[in-house]
Parts: sequence; structure tokens; C-alpha cells
Amino acid sequence: MWRFGRKHKQRLRALGESEAYHHSYGDAPRDVKVVKLEPRRPRYQQVLADGERMRQAFLQRLDKREKEG
Repeated sequence: MWRFGRKHKQRLRALGESEAYHHSYGDAPRDVKVVKLEPRRPRYQQVLADGERMRQAFLQRLDKREKEG
């Protein structure tokens, strides 16, 4: 297949993410250390509900302002 004047290469197989990264950027620098992070703590449902209630009140105030002005 030709695309923009160049022949499109037919891939023999799909590349994985790590293979594609290595192909694009080469080896990782030696001064970078990969660390594992602890799992995130669970979120409290009450905090999420309060935030959603606050967001809804804000949207209502914006709608009210648009109707008045």
C-alpha cells in the first residue's frame, strides 16, 4: 500500500507497549529507578457524595445566573 509517496510496511505482528517504547526511545536511562507504589487508600463514599452535592448546587447557581442575566 502506498501512503504519501512511501510504501507502507506490512507488519508481521503487533508490537507490545514495552517493545514499541524500546523501539522508539531505546534502553531506559540507568539513573532512573522504577519503584512500586502502595495501593491507594479507599475513598470514603460520604466525601464523594458531598462533593457531588456541592457540584450540583454550583451548576444550579450558574443556571439561575444565566436565566436572570
